[in-house]
Amino acid sequence: MEAQFKLGRAYDRGEGVSKDMSEAVKWYRKAAEQGHPMAQNNLGNCYETGEGVERNLNEAEKWYLKSAEKNNLFALSNLGYMYFNGLKGEKNYLEAVKWFRKGADLGDSDAMNNVGRCYIFGGFGLPKDEEEAAKWYRKAADNGNISAADNLGYCYREGKGVEKDYEKAAEWFRKAAEQGNASAQTNLGHAYYTGQGVVQNYETSANWYRMAADQGFVTAQSGMGFLYKNGKGVPQDYAEAAKWYRKAAEQGHASAQVELGVLYEKGNGVGKDLSEAVKWNQKAAEQGNAHAQANMGVYYEDGIGVPKDYTDAAKWYRKAAEQGLARAQGALGYLYAKGYGVEQNREEAVKWYRKAAEQGYARSQHNLGLCYEQGNGVAKNYEEAVKWFRKAAEQGLAVAQTSMGLRYYRGEGVEKDYKKAFEWWQKSAEQGDAWGQYNLGHCYKEGHGVKKNEKVAREWFAKAAAQGHAEAKKMMDYYKNK
Repeated sequence: MEAQFKLGRAYDRGEGVSKDMSEAVKWYRKAAEQGHPMAQNNLGNCYETGEGVERNLNEAEKWYLKSAEKNNLFALSNLGYMYFNGLKGEKNYLEAVKWFRKGADLGDSDAMNNVGRCYIFGGFGLPKDEEEAAKWYRKAADNGNISAADNLGYCYREGKGVEKDYEKAAEWFRKAAEQGNASAQTNLGHAYYTGQGVVQNYETSANWYRMAADQGFVTAQSGMGFLYKNGKGVPQDYAEAAKWYRKAAEQGHASAQVELGVLYEKGNGVGKDLSEAVKWNQKAAEQGNAHAQANMGVYYEDGIGVPKDYTDAAKWYRKAAEQGLARAQGALGYLYAKGYGVEQNREEAVKWYRKAAEQGYARSQHNLGLCYEQGNGVAKNYEEAVKWFRKAAEQGLAVAQTSMGLRYYRGEGVEKDYKKAFEWWQKSAEQGDAWGQYNLGHCYKEGHGVKKNEKVAREWFAKAAAQGHAEAKKMMDYYKNK
């Protein structure tokens, strides 16, 4: 029996004979049928993977069970994974934890860690229990399991099942990172980047990220792209950023795909290529990445790298908007307001503007204010208009500052106050807003809110006229003919 198992393993590994999984299965079966637990486990694995025999998950389960009944740790683990990953259909964490627990009770630290994973996620028949998860992670970590040490660090960082403690999180991340665990190296790199539990140090952060990235860990590769793009801990280098983002993007990392697409859109670190920008954003968008979906909306709305198509723009904006992305909600609201790609519906426009505005998105706050000012999709209400204009203006949005100035100038929704009108227009004018410049020129010309000064008035009219502002051009003609 043992000789048959060893011969099967030799064919499995190609040790002393040519690798031949059909022969491996034949000899594993002979040993398994005589009750050899490791042969039973390995035969189950062959059935699970379809190596040397037609894939058959029922047969895999049958042989794993026979082996598991003899407390074979590999079989106990494999059974747990079958249920955890739902290989035979729906996932079943309750059944998975049962088998992992048997391995854990036999001292298998990987099984302990897997029990923790079942409880941290919960569902599929098993109540979520973060305290139980942390308990099992600690048992596994105390038994030297480096993956569990990383997971325990995560629990401390996020306050899952234990009191949030960044210093303890960093300690556990370090234990695993120093043993080469790529996830822990990434997490420790993040800790040094944010200064959570350690003294903030971008260079040290980059060193840990690089260790993980060199192992092919996708999150770290994307992190290296971010560091090079922003010059944090490494010299700013868009070409290096593109290199690392590409590595992650090619592994399917959605955020890296978005970033790589943006580099192609702007020509940073790579040749400008709008078709490549669209390609990478579409890959991420199809994975459900909201930022990529919003970018696809922009591409179709403006005809960037694709033919202009408002219907497709609306489709992509809606996908992102329904995930709660404010800029997509604002963009979808604008399409409804204009009737681009969707049937014009000002009430829908207001709905989407409001969703974005309530998240603090300044442009939508201003657009919602305009809806109240003009009575589009809502009853006209200057007080509400001012409320939303002010929120956007205080975030520095120039066009909203101009709108605030106009409300104070006219006394609509606020008490008339030329001085405040002047102050708001000055803010927007200094940001280059043409209407703000024109209105500021008017204040200086008429002495409204500021001492009358024709010379300064003319300077502001000239700035607005240079941007093509029609009324400012008329004023410049007036001064020329004066």
